[in-house]
Amino acid sequence: MALRKKKKTQEWESHMVETPTVGDRIVDVIVYTLCALVAFCSVVPMWHVLMSSVSDGKTLLAHEGLVILPVGGFTLDGFKLIFKNASVIRGFTNSIVYTVGSTGLGFLLATVTGYALSRQSKLKPIVTMLIMFTMLFSGGMVPTYMVVKSLGWVGTPWALIVPGCTNAMFMIMMMNSFNGVPREMYEAATIDGAGHWRTMFQVALPQAMNLGYVIILNSVVAQWNSWLPASIYVPNKKSLWPLQLWIQQITADNANFLNSANPNYSRYLIQFAVIVAATAPIVIAFPFFQDKLEKGVIAGGIKG
Repeated sequence: MALRKKKKTQEWESHMVETPTVGDRIVDVIVYTLCALVAFCSVVPMWHVLMSSVSDGKTLLAHEGLVILPVGGFTLDGFKLIFKNASVIRGFTNSIVYTVGSTGLGFLLATVTGYALSRQSKLKPIVTMLIMFTMLFSGGMVPTYMVVKSLGWVGTPWALIVPGCTNAMFMIMMMNSFNGVPREMYEAATIDGAGHWRTMFQVALPQAMNLGYVIILNSVVAQWNSWLPASIYVPNKKSLWPLQLWIQQITADNANFLNSANPNYSRYLIQFAVIVAATAPIVIAFPFFQDKLEKGVIAGGIKG
């Protein structure tokens, strides 16, 4: 009797296991191949720039094709040259200030707006429609410049922090994230006498941070790589330039180094070294957000 029961149990479990078909395996191979191809195409240019930045300048100048290993020996002369330049340090400092300020203020605005939109009110459909309207239609660069100029922000750091911190997509994402918090949590907070601010920051936000980390990471990457607003609002104030503008300036100034009587071939490495220096902080920070990013994307796909 026990043997018969065990056999039935094994048959039942075998029917519960889904065996991949030939078509499923073919699809898996295609997906893995495409992912590997995309990864290869993404990594190879980065590796080429990294290896070029630590190569010998004169040998690299004569080299053609992809750089797999340092050409002409390993050297850090390119990095020494850029970090001797005080402008690079100033650019790093400015980029950190703009990134932290814009990301922090932007996340605060997205959190408050998302929480307000997740609450039931008469104006919720109208406000949601207005916010989504800005996702489809934008006033453009000239009207935005006119608004920033009328506020007196042109030539100040505020022009690089405030306009970039408002993002309608992030507000909608936070609204969906707050909608995913169980209603019982809000009811319990209300019974305990918590107001909206305490409910939002102490009860709802910790449970809505899956998408919150996605917003923070995307904001950091976008702001760190931003250069266009600085070229528009602070073109003549180099003390306020972010790192990306300094990279453009240093690369342009270094383009004609061969015209000198006794050229320093290490200056050829600057164009590669500045790219590595600007990309390294994001590459280093990304692994710490990877697991939270994956959870946030999955949560957004389920709750959205």
